Amino acid sequence: MATANQTANTRTEYCPSCERNRPHGVSIRLHTENEASANAAYSREPYRVAVCQSCGHRTERRMNDA
Repeated sequence: MATANQTANTRTEYCPSCERNRPHGVSIRLHTENEASANAAYSREPYRVAVCQSCGHRTERRMNDA
């Protein structure tokens, strides 16, 4: 489970690479699912991107699947 660290404005989450809770930088990114489509401009999906600030391990999760 993620926890907020109010003093540093970071998220603490479990990192599978470090095998413990570590600070993560978290952002939302829009990803075009099918760029070859005529409707590519309308096929963007939000992804949650979390990067471990200790080891750099990156995870992306499609928000519509959450």
